Formats: sequence, structure tokens, C-alpha cells
Amino acid sequence: MKLRSAIMMILVLLLTACTPGAVNAPNGAATPTLREPIVNTTTVPEPEPAARSFLEAWKVDNYAAMYAQLTLLSKDALIEGNFSNHLKDVSATMSLQSLDYEILQSLIKNPSEAQVAYRMTYHTVLVGDIVRETVMNLSLQDGAWKVQWEDGMILPELSGGNRLSMDISVPARGNIYDATGSALAAQSDAVALGIVPGQINPDTEGALLVELSNLTNLNTDYIRSLYEFAQPDWYIPVGDVSSQAVGQRYSVLSSLDGLVMSSYNTRYYFDSAASHVTGYVQPIPEASVDEYRRLGYRVDERVGMAGLESWGEQYLTGQRGASLYVVDQQGSVITRLGQRESKPADEIYSTLDKDLQEQTQRAIEGFRGAIVVLERDTGRVLAMASGPAFDPNLFDPNNFNSGWMLGDVFDPETVPLLNRATQSAYPLGSVFKIITMATALDTGVFTAESEYNCTHTFTELTGVTLYDWTYEKERPASGLLTLPEGLMRSCNPWFYHIGLELYTLGYTEDLSKMARAFGLGSPTGIEGLDEVAGNMPNPVNDNDAVQLAIGQGAMLATPIQVARFIAAIGNGGTLYRPQVVEKVTTPDGEPLISFKADPQGTLPISDKTLKIIQDAMRSVVADTRGTARFALAGLQVPIYGKTGTASNSTGESHAWFAGYTNAGREDLPDIAIAVIAENAGEGSEVAAPIFRRVVEAYFFGKPSRLYPWESSFYVTRTPTPEGGETQETPQP
Repeated sequence: MKLRSAIMMILVLLLTACTPGAVNAPNGAATPTLREPIVNTTTVPEPEPAARSFLEAWKVDNYAAMYAQLTLLSKDALIEGNFSNHLKDVSATMSLQSLDYEILQSLIKNPSEAQVAYRMTYHTVLVGDIVRETVMNLSLQDGAWKVQWEDGMILPELSGGNRLSMDISVPARGNIYDATGSALAAQSDAVALGIVPGQINPDTEGALLVELSNLTNLNTDYIRSLYEFAQPDWYIPVGDVSSQAVGQRYSVLSSLDGLVMSSYNTRYYFDSAASHVTGYVQPIPEASVDEYRRLGYRVDERVGMAGLESWGEQYLTGQRGASLYVVDQQGSVITRLGQRESKPADEIYSTLDKDLQEQTQRAIEGFRGAIVVLERDTGRVLAMASGPAFDPNLFDPNNFNSGWMLGDVFDPETVPLLNRATQSAYPLGSVFKIITMATALDTGVFTAESEYNCTHTFTELTGVTLYDWTYEKERPASGLLTLPEGLMRSCNPWFYHIGLELYTLGYTEDLSKMARAFGLGSPTGIEGLDEVAGNMPNPVNDNDAVQLAIGQGAMLATPIQVARFIAAIGNGGTLYRPQVVEKVTTPDGEPLISFKADPQGTLPISDKTLKIIQDAMRSVVADTRGTARFALAGLQVPIYGKTGTASNSTGESHAWFAGYTNAGREDLPDIAIAVIAENAGEGSEVAAPIFRRVVEAYFFGKPSRLYPWESSFYVTRTPTPEGGETQETPQP
């Protein structure tokens, strides 16, 4: 009897040594403890290094390494892909940011079995930290400890087939406004507009076209051209407008045969005028679903993909409310692990002037190119237009027109999504002569009184003849010019001569250094918008030096860079970082971020040199021989500027004009503007009139002079193929 009792006692001791005891964990769950059995482990490795290796791999989401450490039995039960996907889903469900672990205890139960107790701390986006203590069972296989996987290793509550479920409530996305509070992007009802040609009543067709034109700002002839050759039963998408705009004319619109109006609720971009600045939202891409879930997003959300929508995502999304549950296999809730209340989103006020932005975007219609308008003395971006534009409302699949029109947004020929103001770099052409003139004066090699005979040709490079623009335009040569007059006349030979002279005298890199100090060759640092650096090389020979002096060769600049240094010339020499964010506020209006002018540097030129350049830029516009005199004549605003025509490898020259105003008005701060029209011809003939229209829009509220190529505002007049009477070409 005594022997039997002794045997029973030994069995009890062995069983209890292998079973975790229960003590209270910080969250109230049972805490595993390990009791060491008496085992001969002289030839058995310690299990803790294997457990630590497994947990380290888990910490960095190295699921392949974790799977490699599983026992053969665990691998038989779980293929690697399912194992990885399961852990990814668990991490995404709990919105896991990171995890930490702490090994509490380890023991070897027998020569082939071991246990390691550890504490896991899950840092989540939505419900804070989740802390649990649990146990890892290991088996010795081929001399190495392998992990016996089961879901209780994640959380004890997941044993037995339970799973996690996160319930997320999403606050309304924050609005984006212009500087005065006019909405650029906000949740709103909208209407997709289209036409079925066969249903149009000829008696009301004119009224239909006028109403659509007023709603969309599209030319009536352009709208007619959309359906002119379409089949009678085709649906022809026209555009989208806010429901408020439709509501104001609904009684008329609803009576027009052939008009199709499809309502939907969306994040609406009003007039789509600032699409390259606001950016757009779209459904979470399938490939990024797990990434966004780990950030706390619901899979059916739309997220910012460019511009301020992307930059301000953290402000515009607000704080999501969430509850994390453990549910059984039938979906019934077992327990709640964590909870957080939602909070409203913040709001972004841009620096843009909505009316000016709309008119600036229209000013570049029909061209590939860009316009940047800066507040001269602060760096605020008042308008930024890129052509062609795109409609960000098309990214909402609920927009009935999306299926027909979204493909145009991705046109590889025109690349509408490209923000040419910040993401395209071009040879600067004669606008660069401002920098060449600054270098010539500040090195002391030339003075304002230096003279040069500007003929049709430049022959100072051995075996090379270069030409002035007057030769190509068949106009008289400019003759003897001082250096400021050389800028006024944009004389190429004068500046070829400067480039060669500086290089020959040993100032081989001074021009490039000056250009970099003017901000070329490096990003401006504008927030919220992708930008390229451009290119500002050092010349490697005299031919390079000559080409660089007139803004040709390998140099490239972005319109935003050009607007910035033009503003610096006008404001006395300070390079301000361009900014598109005026403020970010809470829903109650409390500012989280407020605009503050950000000086990045000073032009490295003397006050005397700056004044000479300013006067020369004024003469470009005011002198009867100035290259922009005709385009800007009669404009009742003092303009300082420079024309530019940049040769390139893609076809006809790029047309540039850059300048600033010096009106000194208290109600309207002075501005700096850079205009480029790709492959459009002469800067004085194309870019300068576009510049003028933006100035008119800013100071007078609307354009007052037609473009030379217009028959009426926004209707282009082009020659007939036979060269006879002109015809009107509808433009959007």
C-alpha cells in the first residue's frame, strides 16, 4: 500500500511539472508559469535562443523565417502561404504598428520537449497596446528546437479556433479650402452629365449647349463636337458638377431632351480647377489593402493619392473609432480586447485663390505647360496650373462618367496627371540670361556700361556660327547694346560672348554656382507636391559655356524654381520656399499649422547688381524695343519680366515668360509669375500673352484682351488648310 501511494505521488508531481499554473496577468488573463522537471539535459541545447529567434522574426514580419522554425507536424497542418497570410491578416485586423516581446521563463520538459513563456506587447493604431502572456511549445528535431504552432501563441484568447474582428467607424473626411474658405474638396452630392444624341430636340439643342457650357465651362462648339458624329443611341459623357449648381437650374435642365443627369454622393472637387494641388482620392489599391489595414483603415475607404490629399492624409482622416473583439467560429463575440472613440477630421486651408486658380487654369488651356503664381514677398502659391488638366472626380467609381472618361486621365501622350509646374524640368532659354547677367556683373568682368555689337551671328567659337533670334525672324540686327540693353533685346550673341569670356578668363564654374544660388538644380521644398530637381551642370568646354549662358545645353529648370527666383529679384533678393498650405485647423477652428514665410536664402548679388537687373527687366516691357513690349502694352500694372524661347529635342521651341509686378497696392500683394507653353513657339508671342491674362485676372478679375490666336475668349482661331479665311477651333 505504501509503495502504491509513493508511485501515485511521483505521477502527480510529474504531471503538475508539465502543466502551466495560473496567475493573474496585467489584463486579467491567466499567466503561464513553468515548473522544472528533473531531466538530464547535458546533451540538449537550450530552447530560449530558438524561441528568441522565432520572436525576432515575428517582430519584423519575417513569416518565411518563422515558418522555417516550425515542427514538421505544424508544417503538415499549415502550408507556408496560409501561415503567412494568416499572420498578415491578424496584424492587419488589429492595426498592428509594431510588437515587442519579453521572454519570461524557459524549461526543458524532457530531452525532446520544451516550453518558453513570454509576454507579447502589440502596439496598435486603433486600440492602443495589447499585452498578453502565453507559452510556446517546442520539439527537438534533428538536434534543433522547432516550434509547435497554435494560435494561442498570438493571444491566449485565440485558442480553439477563435479569431479577431475589428469594428471601425470612420469620421467624414476633412475639407480642403482655398485661403478664403471656398471649398476645393468636400463631401457633397454631385451630378454626372451626359448626352444621348438621338434624344436631342433640335428646337432646344441651343439651350442644351448653353446650359451645359455654363455648368462645365466647356465651349459650346466643343460640347457639340463630342457628339457630332456619334450614333444616336450612344451615351456621350460631358462632365460632372455639384448638385447645388444643378439645383439652381433644375427646372430648365430637366426639360431638355437628350440630357442625362446621374446623381451620386462623393468627395467632390469643385470645378476641378486645382486638381494638381489638391490631388485626388481613390479606393485603396488591392495590393495595398493589408498595409492600409495595419494603419487603421477600413478596406472600403478612399485615400489620398497625390497633392494635399496625400500630404494631409493624417489630418483629413480624423481619428477612427474602433472596437477589437474576439469572436468564435460562429462569429459570436467572446470578449472585447480594446476600444477607442472617433474624433472629427481636421481641415486644410490652401494658399490658393480659387477664382484666380480657375482663371489661371483656363489661361493655359489648349497647351501643354504650366503657370505658377507666387505672392512675391512671402512665397505663397496663389495659383498653380498645369496643362492638360484632369478631373479628380473621375476617380470615384460611383461617378457614372468614370467608366467612359477615366482612361483619358492616364493618356501616355498628354500625361494629364503630371504636374508640369513641379515635376517637369525644361531648358530655360533666354530667361536664364538674367542669371548670366548677374554673374557677368558680380564677377566684375562686365559692367552695366559694357557694350557689344549685336549682329545676326556669333563667330567667336572657332569653326562654329551661332545665330541671333533676329536672324531667324528676319528682322534687323539689334546693333550696339549695353549689357542691360542686351537683356532688353535678348541678344543671343551678347550672352554667348559673356559665357565664352567668363569661361576663358577662368570663371569656369561661376555661372553654374550663381544659378544654383538662384535655386536651380535643387528642389524648392514645397510641401505636399512631388517635384524634380532639374539639372544645373558645370560647363566642361567653351561650347558648353556658350550654350549655358543663354539657358540651353544640359541645364533644366522647373516652373516653380523660376517663379521663386523671379520673386526674389522683385522682393529685394530673398528666396522664399513656395508653400501651398495656409493653415490646418481642428473642426473648431483651432490652428494646428499656420503659414509662416520661410526664407531659404538670399541671391548672392550686390544691391547695385540687383537694381541693374530690375531696371533691365522693366525695359523688356516698357521700352519700345523690349521683346515683351507689344504683348504687354497698355497693361496698367508695372511689369518686370523676361521672355524666353528654349530649343529642345522634342519639336518646336518652348515658350517662356517670367516676371513680377510692382504695383505696391495694399489690397493686392505683388506677384511673381512663371509661364511655360511646351513646343508652342516664341516666348514673346505665346507665353507673354498668357502671362498678361493671369495679371488681368489677378488685378481686374477677368481678362480684357484676347490672345492673338483667339476669335473670342477661349475660342481658338486657326488658319484653314488652304491658307484662306480663318476658322474657329473649339477648345475645352
